[in-house]
Amino acid sequence: MRTFTLIWFGQLVSAIGSRMTFFALTLWAWEATGSATALALVGLFFQLPQIPTTLFAGVIVDRFNRKTLMLLGDAITAIATLMIGGLYLTQQLAIWHLYLVAMLAGSFSQIQMLAYQASLSLLVPQQHYTRASSMGAIVHYGSQIFAPALAGILYPVIQLSGIVGIDLATFAIAFITLLLAPIPQPSKTSTQSEPWTRQLTFGWRQVWQQPQLKALLLFTLMFVFAHDLGSALYQPMILARTGGSAQALASVSAAAGVGGVVGAVIVSLWGGPKRRVWGLLAGYIGAGLSKLVFGLGRSLTVWVPAQVCSSLNFPLLGSCRSALWMAQVAPDIQGRVFAANSLVTQVASILATGLAGPLADRLFEPAMMSNSGLANWLSPLFGSGAGAGMAVLYTACSAALLLLGISGFFVPSLRAKVKQL
Repeated sequence: MRTFTLIWFGQLVSAIGSRMTFFALTLWAWEATGSATALALVGLFFQLPQIPTTLFAGVIVDRFNRKTLMLLGDAITAIATLMIGGLYLTQQLAIWHLYLVAMLAGSFSQIQMLAYQASLSLLVPQQHYTRASSMGAIVHYGSQIFAPALAGILYPVIQLSGIVGIDLATFAIAFITLLLAPIPQPSKTSTQSEPWTRQLTFGWRQVWQQPQLKALLLFTLMFVFAHDLGSALYQPMILARTGGSAQALASVSAAAGVGGVVGAVIVSLWGGPKRRVWGLLAGYIGAGLSKLVFGLGRSLTVWVPAQVCSSLNFPLLGSCRSALWMAQVAPDIQGRVFAANSLVTQVASILATGLAGPLADRLFEPAMMSNSGLANWLSPLFGSGAGAGMAVLYTACSAALLLLGISGFFVPSLRAKVKQL
C-alpha cells in the first residue's frame, strides 16, 4: 500500500488545484454568459473526445507502460491549464476557448484514468480493493472541501490567473510523486498479440460473456445518465436562485466535499460490505433520496445538509462498484474491459450533459416562469422565477436514481452477484 499511498497523496494535492481552477472558471463563465447551456457545454466538450479516445485507450493501457501514460496525462492537463492562464492574462479568453481546452484535456485524461484504474489491482491486495477505491473518493471529495473555499476567497484577490498558477504548482507535485513511485506492469498474455481489430472489441466480449458484469454495466449506464443530467444543472440552479452568489455555490460545493470525505473515511475504516452489490444499490437509494430533498430546497438551510447526505453515499457506491470490476477482471485485460465500461458511461454522460442545458433553458425554465398549468401545479413545491424549472428537472432525475436503486434488488443477475461475492 506504500506506493499507492504516495501516488494517492500526489493526486489529492493535484485535485485541489484542478478543482480550484474549475470553480474559478465556473464563476468566470457565469459572469460572461449567465447561461446554463454555456456551463453545461464545458463539461460536454470535455467528454466528447473521450468517446473516440476510449475506443483505443484500453488497448494502449494494456500494451504500454502505465506509469508513462499517467505522466503524459498529467503533463497534457498542465499544458491545457497554462493555455487558459495565458489567454486570461492577455485578455483574450472567451467561452469557446474553454470548450477547446476542455476537448484537449478530456482526450488525454481518459487514458490517464484508465492507466491508474488498471494499476490499482497490482498495487493493492484484493482484500483492500474497496478501501483503496474509497481513498480515491477522499481525493474527489476532499478537494471539494478545500478548493471552493480557497478559490472563493482568492478569486477576488488574485483573479483567475493566480488560481491557475496554484493549479500548476499542484500539477508539479503530482508529477514528482508519480516519477518516484514504482508501478508494476502486468505480465503479457496471448490476447495482447491479437490483431488490433479484435483487441478493440475484446473488452465488450468479456463483459457480454458475464451476466453479472453485463447487468452491472447496464445499471451503471442508467445511473450515470440520470445523475449527470441533474448534476449539470445544480450549479446554474444555485446561481440563479441566489442572484449569482459565489459564496452560496462555494458552501454547497464544500458541503459535498464534507459528506464525501466522511463517507470515504467510514468506508476506508470499515472496508465496505461483504455483499458489494448491496452496498452499491443502497448508495443509489441514499443518493436519490438526498437529492430529492436538495431539488425541493430553495435556500442553503436545505441545500447544505441535503448535499452532505447525498455525498455520503457516493464513496460507498463508487468503491463497491470499482471493487466488483477489479475482482472479476484479470489485471492484464483490465485496460480493455474497463475501457468498455468507461465508453458506455461516457456516452450516457455526454447525452445527459448535452440535454441538460437546452432542456432547462428552453423548456423547464420558461414553463415555470409562465402561467401554464405546469407552473400552477408545481410552483407550491418549487416556487417560480429563475431556477425553478431547473429544480423541477433536477428533482425528476433524483427520483429516477431512487427508483433505480430499489429496482436493482429485484434483478436476478444482480442478486446472483450478491450470492457469489
